Amino acid sequence: MKGTGWIRAAKSGYIATSMLWCAAGLLLIFLPGTSVKLLCMAAGGLLTVCGIIKIIGYFSKDLYRLAFQFDLALGLLCLLLGLILLCNPVGFTTFVHFLIGIVVLTDSMFKLQTAFDAKRFGISNWWVIGLTSLLTGVCGVLLVLNPFDGAKLIMRLIGITALLEGVLNLLVAVYAVKIQKQGKVDVIETHAEIKGEDDL
Repeated sequence: MKGTGWIRAAKSGYIATSMLWCAAGLLLIFLPGTSVKLLCMAAGGLLTVCGIIKIIGYFSKDLYRLAFQFDLALGLLCLLLGLILLCNPVGFTTFVHFLIGIVVLTDSMFKLQTAFDAKRFGISNWWVIGLTSLLTGVCGVLLVLNPFDGAKLIMRLIGITALLEGVLNLLVAVYAVKIQKQGKVDVIETHAEIKGEDDL
């Protein structure tokens, strides 16, 4: 696969997994009675896929390394936790919220830096990524601390967190892989143009 192919795959994967995060979040918000074992298995599968997508993004030839700059470490973390949950979903039912909280909190902190980097690149919507990353981080902290009583309440909190995580990743996919150069130009297309010039 050529360089632009890897970037397209990473961007498409980001969008697809973002939609899955949102769908899972809405499901838990409206159906908080979902089985915890099922939640562990679903979270394991989603984290595994997210880990693979993030690793692909990191090794793609993204011209500015803005959206994928931290995704090797995050991808490995997601992949490891995802496989652990898939291999032993029952053993982690009591603190799956803690694992999800750690992943989301770590991702939101890195996405906050991505937002400030996007500002330096001249992306006008950097603040949207920054604000969403802050909201997502707060939910991540709440999941780690778990100050609530009641299974349904914590399920709804996981749902809200997953929804925000999905929105955050979607924003990064839409905005952070773009640059402003004579208008907004997609990094994918810019990279293709530069590569074409180099081949001449």
